[in-house]
Amino acid sequence: MLEQFPNKDQIVFKEKFIERYSELTDWDEFVKYSLSFLRRSVRVNTIKTNNADIKKRLKKWNLKQIPWNKNGFWIHRPERRDIGNTIEHHLGYIYVQEAASMIPPLILQPKPGDIVLDMCAAPGSKTSQMAQMMNNEGLIVANDYKGIRLQSLGINLQRMGLTNTIITLMPGQRFKNFEFDKILVDAPCSGTGTIRKSLKTIRIWNAGMIKKIAREQKQLITTAFRNLKVNGTLVYSTCSLEPEENEAVVTHLLNQFENAKLEKAKLPGLKQSPCVKEFEGETYHKDINKCIRIWPQDNDTEGFFIAKIRKE
Repeated sequence: MLEQFPNKDQIVFKEKFIERYSELTDWDEFVKYSLSFLRRSVRVNTIKTNNADIKKRLKKWNLKQIPWNKNGFWIHRPERRDIGNTIEHHLGYIYVQEAASMIPPLILQPKPGDIVLDMCAAPGSKTSQMAQMMNNEGLIVANDYKGIRLQSLGINLQRMGLTNTIITLMPGQRFKNFEFDKILVDAPCSGTGTIRKSLKTIRIWNAGMIKKIAREQKQLITTAFRNLKVNGTLVYSTCSLEPEENEAVVTHLLNQFENAKLEKAKLPGLKQSPCVKEFEGETYHKDINKCIRIWPQDNDTEGFFIAKIRKE
């Protein structure tokens, strides 16, 4: 059952935002879920423990399996919300991570021995998830562009007991002449899929900001593809619901490189909506529906977009 914000009737959306999202989705459902509390979820760190142990340790937190991640659980404990204060969290047995945020690494599927780039890594939720999937083997280059963001990244990787990861500090666009097996670009974005976690997104949203962010996203995805091995896999993701930041960015890459091919991205148990094929006069790539677009109302999560691209 959805628990809506107590002051939801006082929250004002900009007129242009309403017009845009009424065109893109069911506005009433979008608002209902966006103005409801987000279910909390955790991921079990299998480097240190296992699901059975965590279920026993956190039995008072009412763990419920997330369908698309065997190591992910929604938690519910009305009298407590501070899962981050548990000993299991401090010891790195669990990572507090939103259920939709777990999707991009599951689509990328890094394996033990892979050389992986996480181009926009902080605070480390997806980096640590990938390291776990790789059984702490191989190598992950975890990069971010702001020094202050590396603090949380480093702390989280240490807490989780991960040793196959190195941290770098530079703009993602500066990577040159590398050959990674797999690359994750979880790009900085407008965050319109995370309204239920950050209401300020409604206040700061404007169309000009979207265009500026999209320009940077196109640079990041292009740089990533150039640093990908032949037959390597690139996953591009955002927690934005804006077509300019998602379908348009992927289309830009596919139009620029003939050897960039979209692959079908899908997870069992995950409900997804059709991708946007055309918006404000721009028609997107014919294969764009191979990407994942999820609205908050699809799975009672954040909104997310994920594309899987192979380099031929």
